[in-house]
Amino acid sequence: MTASTAIARIKIVLDDVEPAVMRRLEVPLKLRLDRLHIVIQHAVGWTDSHLYEFRIRDIGFGIPDPDWGFDGPLDARKTTLLDAIEDTGAKSFRYIYDFGDGWEHSIRIERIGTAVPGLVYPRLIDAAGRCPPEDVGGPWGYQEFLEAMTDPDHERRRETVEWWGEETFDPTAVDSAAIEEALTKLGRRWTRRPRTMSRGKAE
Repeated sequence: MTASTAIARIKIVLDDVEPAVMRRLEVPLKLRLDRLHIVIQHAVGWTDSHLYEFRIRDIGFGIPDPDWGFDGPLDARKTTLLDAIEDTGAKSFRYIYDFGDGWEHSIRIERIGTAVPGLVYPRLIDAAGRCPPEDVGGPWGYQEFLEAMTDPDHERRRETVEWWGEETFDPTAVDSAAIEEALTKLGRRWTRRPRTMSRGKAE
């Protein structure tokens, strides 16, 4: 097995949320962290509308802000998952999305293996739990949202339904087919070889 063919199986759990939201994925070990962020967004169901940061041991990786100087995160676009875990020795780390709502995800590398020829990575292995609505107010806001959506007599029922735009919300529903399709598109786009000019045109 070489680094270029190595695949990491990772388990992602959204912290402090019930019913549990979990995704198990296989991703290339040499995937850049900014691309791992995109993978997580598609896999969990977020809309990539807010800032993010990976916290691996005591090191943060994200999109640097020049105003933060040396206090900001390292550039996720310049670090691969392989580099990050080799440099820190970590087998688990955190992914934080939307610093306002404070969605924290626990990520654990379950195993590392070799890519299967013909398969497109990243790919979904297992999934449970629906992604909370964006901007719902973090785990505690999500709990209140669920209570209002399931209790017709809840004091915020009408307000919540108007905000959500639908009468129901099933927190256990997962559209695995849509996730698989989105991840396959990413994998094919990232592995697409650039077009080269034919000899006739080049001459």
